[in-house]
Amino acid sequence: MFQGYTWCNRRVATYREKLSPSAWLMVAIGLVIPATALIFLPVNLLLGIIVGVGLWAGSVGLLWWAAPALRVENGLFRAGRARIELSFVGEASAFTGEEARAQRGVELDARAWLALRPWVDAVVRVELTDPSDPTPYWLVSSKKPDALVAALEAAQRSSANTPDKQSPI
Repeated sequence: MFQGYTWCNRRVATYREKLSPSAWLMVAIGLVIPATALIFLPVNLLLGIIVGVGLWAGSVGLLWWAAPALRVENGLFRAGRARIELSFVGEASAFTGEEARAQRGVELDARAWLALRPWVDAVVRVELTDPSDPTPYWLVSSKKPDALVAALEAAQRSSANTPDKQSPI
C-alpha cells in the first residue's frame, strides 16, 4: 500500500489490490495437461501435451485478466466494475477464518453486493449509508483486509477534511 498524493488537482489511489489467483489454483489447473494428454493419447501424445499446455495457459490467463481490483481513489471505493463515493461508505470490518466463512454464509444478507473470490479467504464488509440504496453493505474478498479497512478509514477522514470537493469523474 502506498500513500496517496495530489497531482494535477486530482487525488490518486491510496490503496490498490488485485484479487489475482493464488499459486495453488494455478497448480490445480495444471491437471488439465495430463488429462488432455490422455484424451489425445490415441492420436498423438505430443499434440495432447501441447493442447494441454495451451488450455492451462488460457485458463490461467483468463483468471488473471478477470480478477477484480480493489481501489480507494479520488473519493471513491471501487471493487471490480462497481464503485461508490466514500461519502456513502460507513464502517468497514475485516474478517478472517471462521468469521469470514460465516460472513459469506449464514450471516450473509441476500441484498448485499458481493465481490468474492474462492481463492481469497479473508473478506471485508463495508457498510453503506446511502438511504436510497437498498444494498445494506458490500462484501469483498481481500488478501490484505486490515490494510483495506485502514485505507477506507483514512480516505474517509481526508475527504471529510477537504474544503472544496471535486467531482469524482
